[in-house]
This record gives sequence, structure tokens and C-alpha cells, in this order.
Amino acid sequence: MIPTGEFPITGIITIFLIIVIIVIFAQGVVIVQPYQQGLEIRLGQYIGRMNPGFRWVVPLITVVEKLDLRTQVMDVPSQEVITKDNSPTNVDAIVYVRVIDPEKAFFEVMNYRAATVALAQTSLRGIIGDMELDEVLYNRDVINARLRDILDRETDAWGVKVERVEIKEVDPVGAVKQAMTEQTAAERERRAAILRADGEKRAAILRAEGSRQSIILEAEGERQSKILRAEGERQSQILRAQGEAQGLRIISVGAQPLDRRAITVLSLDALKQMADGQATKIIFPFELSSLVKQVASYLGATEEMGEVPEGKAVTDESILGEIPKEEEIAVVKEAARGIETDISGELGPAMSPAMRKTKEGEEQP
Repeated sequence: MIPTGEFPITGIITIFLIIVIIVIFAQGVVIVQPYQQGLEIRLGQYIGRMNPGFRWVVPLITVVEKLDLRTQVMDVPSQEVITKDNSPTNVDAIVYVRVIDPEKAFFEVMNYRAATVALAQTSLRGIIGDMELDEVLYNRDVINARLRDILDRETDAWGVKVERVEIKEVDPVGAVKQAMTEQTAAERERRAAILRADGEKRAAILRAEGSRQSIILEAEGERQSKILRAEGERQSQILRAQGEAQGLRIISVGAQPLDRRAITVLSLDALKQMADGQATKIIFPFELSSLVKQVASYLGATEEMGEVPEGKAVTDESILGEIPKEEEIAVVKEAARGIETDISGELGPAMSPAMRKTKEGEEQP
């Protein structure tokens, strides 16, 4: 028989030992996530990598270090940097890194994150110190590329890959910022003045060009007007000369049917009209003796007619009977006008203005 007092003590010890074994076994269980890489270290000796999943190691004497293989974002704190042109500027940045060699990232550097941030600060200070403030403001891509190359080259020994670097903010100090503001305002005023001057110049050029074109068009119009007027005058002179020539031809054609008696009557009528004027001197374009002979011939007088005795009045009926009476002269004139009327009726509108004027003057009482 087992004594009653010994059973409870033995059972408690057994249960305790079982619990201790379970706890020790549980401490050897390691779970590695899919984005992690485990490093097994036993009694100060590196054993190897542990892939993602459920793993068990010797408890109490084995340590497993887990490293995140995802891209990590590191914020580089803002720092005051002096540029090449002695302009104090506050600059900060962001660095994107990823662990590609867990052994180096754990064994080669104590804390790769802090080391990368410190290296980024010193490298950024050196890069900006070699550049002027305007270059820093306008060439951020160049700064990003140079800083990434420097960090990637230095962190390669730590098993860390620098994927990207971005300058977050460039903030000059107050005095520099105020000077930049004044400079910007002055530059804007200068550009505005240049634009205004350029606009005025273009406006003046356009006005001058418009005036020149207007003068050219006016001169061209005046030239065309003169040409047209000259052409009109030339055509008018040609037509006037043609009309006068046509009138002379008509007069010459109309004068052919007139006999010598009609011409004599017209000549006497012309002499009468010339005598009615107020001129003191009259120039005849023909010889009067010929006209007198023609008149005498028309009246029936001959050269054989004797002279009147001196001191004897011409009252002899034989002589007076031979002189035509006024009625006969009127009949001859009327016959001449009839001939002239027949000629003008045949010629119609082709009569010259001179013939029409003469005809109208003769018809007036």
C-alpha cells in the first residue's frame, strides 16, 4: 500500500515537470512572417537563415533575429545648411531603403536605420554646400540623384539598398527669404517694364506700317485717278476731233450741191451780219471785187454796161429795169435756205454744232 501522505507530493512534482517541459518546448517555437528573414544564433555562433514559416530551435541557448525585407521610409530631420553663396537654408529629405542582405545588415552595422539617416544628413550638407541657393531651388532632381548615388554606394557594405531619395523642403532663413522676395518683385517689375516697352514698340511699328500703307494706297489711288482722267481727256479729245472732222466732211458734202448763186447769197448775208457788229475794223478773207463780179453776174449785169454819165442821176428806167427787185432777192435767199434745209435734213444728226448754230441764227427773226 502506498502511504496516503506521499501520493499528493509525487503528483504535484510530476505535473510541475510536465509544465516546465511544455514551457521550454514552447520557447523554442519561432514563427517567421513572409516579409521577414530570421537569423539563428546559438551560444554566440551564427547558425544560418530561417525562412518564413513555423520553426523550432533549441530553447534557452538559441536567439532568432528577425529582419524586415520590405522597403522602409526614413525621415531625415531638417538641418541648417550654408550654401556656396553663404545663404543659410533649412533642408530636410526622405530616404527609401530596403534590406537585401540580412547578415550584413545585422552583423556589419549596429543599427542600419540610424546609420543611414546620419549618412544622409552629412552627405546632404556636403552636396548643398557646393551649390548656390538658386541651384538648390531649381535643381532638386540633381540633388536627389547625387544623394542617392552616395548613400547607395556607402550602404552597400551594410546590405542595404537605397532605392530613392527626395528633398522634402528647402526653406531659407528669414533675412534670405525677404531678400529673395524683394528680388522676385524687382524681377517681376523689370519683366513688366520690358513687356510694356515691347508692346509700345510693336504698337508704334504697327501704326507706322498702317500710315505707310495708307500713304501708298492714297498715292496709288491718286495715280489711278490721274491715269483715268488723262485717259478720259484723251478719249474726249479724240472724239471731239473726230466730231469736228466728221462735221467738216458733212459740210464739204453738203456744199457740193450749192450753185454759185446760192453761195453768192450766203456770202452777202455773211457780209450783212459782219456789218451789224460793233467792230471798227473788218478783215475780209476774200477779195471783194470777185464777190462784186459774182453779185453783178447774178443780178444780170454785164461788163459791157456803160458807165453813167458824170452828173447824171441813175434814173433811167432801162438801167433800173435791169436791177432785180427786193422781192427777187428775197426769193433767191429763200431758195438758198431751202437748199440748206434739204442738206441738213438729209444729213440729220451728223450736222456740226457750227452748222446748227448758223442755221438757228438764220431762222431767228
